[in-house]
Amino acid sequence: MKKEIHPNYAEATITCACGHVTQTRSTVKEMSVNTCSTCHPFFTGQHTMLDTEGRVDQFRKRYALKST
Repeated sequence: MKKEIHPNYAEATITCACGHVTQTRSTVKEMSVNTCSTCHPFFTGQHTMLDTEGRVDQFRKRYALKST
């Protein structure tokens, strides 16, 4: 590696909008994020799945071939 061309890699603090604070290492000392694994619905179990079976049935009914 060439010397003195790379940014400093040091301790960093990531703060979420929900108030959760994470310590890590980065070239940026402080970061703010809107969602994290503590408040995101996918990770908290509040994520809802779409009714894909009902949508497939609607599609088949709508575009079913009519045999004559």
